[in-house]
Amino acid sequence: MPERDEANLLALLDAARRIRRYVSEVSSADEFGSNELVFDATLMNLVVVGEMVSRLTPELRTQHPEIDWQRVKDMRNLIAHDYLGIDAEEVWQICQSDVPLLEAQLEAILRQVQAHKQ
Repeated sequence: MPERDEANLLALLDAARRIRRYVSEVSSADEFGSNELVFDATLMNLVVVGEMVSRLTPELRTQHPEIDWQRVKDMRNLIAHDYLGIDAEEVWQICQSDVPLLEAQLEAILRQVQAHKQ
C-alpha cells in the first residue's frame, strides 16, 4: 500500500474521531443544529473526510467495498456546494450512525495495514 494511503486513512480516522467528539457535546438534533460551533466544526470535518476519500488510491477503495466510498464523497460535495440547504437532522443522524461505523471500519483497515508492514 502506498504511504499516502496510510496517511490519508489516518487523516480520515482523525476527522471521524473529531466529529464524534464534537457531537458528544450536544444531546439532540435540535441542539446540534442550533450550536453553530459544533455544527460548523462537524460539517468541516465531514468535508475533510470526503476530501481524504478522494485522495485514496482506487486500489484501496476497491479492496474495501464494505465502505460506501462514493456516498462519503457525495456527502462532502453536498456540504461544499449546498451549505445553506444542509438538514441538521440528517447530519445528526449520519453522525450518530454512519460516522461510528466508518470509524470502526477505518480502524480495522489501519490494523490490517500495520500488520502487513510488520
